[in-house]
Amino acid sequence: MSAPRSTTPWPLVALFTAGYLAPYLLPTVVGRLDSGLPVSATEAGAIGSALLLSSAAAGFLLAARVARIGPRTLARAGLALAVLGYGGAALTTTVWAVVTGAVIGGFGSGTATAVAATGIAARREPHRATTAGLLGVSALAGAVYLTVPHLGPGHGLPLAAIALTALAVWPLTGRLATAAAAAPRPGRENARPRLPHLRSGLVLAAAMPCWSMAQNSLWGVSGRIGLSQAHLTEATVGVVFAVGLGAGLLGVVGAGALGPRLGHALPIGAGTGLIAVCIAVSASATGLAGFAVGEIAWNACYPIVLSYVIGLAASLDPHGRWAVLVGSASSLGTAAGPLTGSVLAAQAGFPAMGAVLAAGLLVIAVPMTAVAMRATRRAPVAVEVLEIPVDAPPLSARRSAYDAAGPLSAGRAASR
Repeated sequence: MSAPRSTTPWPLVALFTAGYLAPYLLPTVVGRLDSGLPVSATEAGAIGSALLLSSAAAGFLLAARVARIGPRTLARAGLALAVLGYGGAALTTTVWAVVTGAVIGGFGSGTATAVAATGIAARREPHRATTAGLLGVSALAGAVYLTVPHLGPGHGLPLAAIALTALAVWPLTGRLATAAAAAPRPGRENARPRLPHLRSGLVLAAAMPCWSMAQNSLWGVSGRIGLSQAHLTEATVGVVFAVGLGAGLLGVVGAGALGPRLGHALPIGAGTGLIAVCIAVSASATGLAGFAVGEIAWNACYPIVLSYVIGLAASLDPHGRWAVLVGSASSLGTAAGPLTGSVLAAQAGFPAMGAVLAAGLLVIAVPMTAVAMRATRRAPVAVEVLEIPVDAPPLSARRSAYDAAGPLSAGRAASR
């Protein structure tokens, strides 16, 4: 039997891209808040953390409510909040207004991500859709890093890019399901079952904040490392980031081609170890070579491992609840990243910060790999079923010609 064609859910991929763009642009957002507003570097990092914390809150709040409210309604609400929040923050220089807009926009990003993660987890091949989304957000973020330094100073440009992306994705939400279409049909169970694989899901959800915090502690201060410690210009730093995101594109393409062939344990365990090395190299860089090697290698590894982590979470629950909860837990760590990186760098310097983050990643890789190994052992073996077409008369004709033997049939025959 020929397997049904698996098409890429482009509305969900676009929604994924719009939701994840803010974390990907975090270094330039934090750096431009620091340079364009009367705030310190630590305060700029705190604003970035508030944005991502709001995004995580949206995910936790909406994890089990997407089908009930409706993917289309939630997606449009999230995109509207992103446009209003980020757009408003881009148009003002008042600090409290920028913070408010960032928090509102972050909630919109988290809402869009929750809808995308729930829909992707329900797909037959969630890893393919996840890699497509990561490809989209990496390509878009790379384009922003290449163009923003040439458009002038100010904090508003990267925020405006996020708002415009949300606005561009809006028309695609018409292809998402409504609340009525997404709700369970009458006669079926009205409530979804309890979360499956509770222990594995909780371990993964508990590990993800630490994993993401380490990543974004570096990412949140990478611009400052390039400018102040490696003594590079903003344009050069932007080129390094763009090349790094390009390397991430190649990595995600490779991960998408491999798919689940390697399982989840090897990419997550070995990939996290490589990320730890990259963080230590980048944080200790004092020139272009070290900074470029660390950042490009990190950007190549990070989206690959992230795609497998999201795929692992999606495999734990076909309804997508673990995917949303693990994604929101990741956003918590992402939210704490800029502030954590700023505090560690201010207290101990960038090299010491990198060493601490690398050691933490190596520790947290152990439980994540254990969950992946357990999920691999638990995965059922796919069995191919061959269907052979047989020419046969309709069921009603067969019943009239050949009644079943037995007392009831004998009685019917006697009465005819």
